[in-house]
Amino acid sequence: MTIGVVTFPGSLDDGDAARAVRVAGGDAVRLWHGDADLRGVDAVVLPGGFSYGDYLRCGAIARFAPIMEPLIRAAHGGMPVLGICNGFQVLCEAHLLPGALVRNDHRKFVCRDQRLRIENASTAWTSSYQKDQEIVIPLKNGEGGYVADEATLDRLETDGRVVARYLDVNPNGSYRDIAGVTNERGNVVGLMPHPEHAVEELTGPGTDGLGFFASVLESLVAA
Repeated sequence: MTIGVVTFPGSLDDGDAARAVRVAGGDAVRLWHGDADLRGVDAVVLPGGFSYGDYLRCGAIARFAPIMEPLIRAAHGGMPVLGICNGFQVLCEAHLLPGALVRNDHRKFVCRDQRLRIENASTAWTSSYQKDQEIVIPLKNGEGGYVADEATLDRLETDGRVVARYLDVNPNGSYRDIAGVTNERGNVVGLMPHPEHAVEELTGPGTDGLGFFASVLESLVAA
């Protein structure tokens, strides 16, 4: 199975995401933001970084990149898409996920190993986990506070669309400690922490992040 990893100007973690795909057993294909072509991939990762310098708002310009037109169509058609950190911001700007990501409530950049609880283990990107499983993966953001109106938050809770929640500490002021959400179909997931930095014992706090990439490969095989 082939997973495409998009590179925008300012992407930082595209190489790490591609490596995570390979560690999980998949084939990684690099996709360029300026090409309106998904090159036949089976799923897509929008990586972390500062796409287009985070001008206007984080993800606001990347949402209009040529690659996003076929990606949005594919996502609506059921293709698995994972947005990590800046990628999460892009997915919200593209209205593939509800809500928005805003500046951390303490106005400081945060970088730490973060404990999470997996709340939805039925998405294309989380099926390798158990519901309520606790994991530790790195977090690094300056504008990672997830916000939405109360009606949207209630709907996400009721429909089980909160994918992951912060434990121990809320690092950025995200409403209801939300670290990640999914769309109604479960194929599109946005996550503020970085699972791609926790796929090998040597380079991360452990391998807790590997399940996101293993999950999508398993879901594609089962499809």
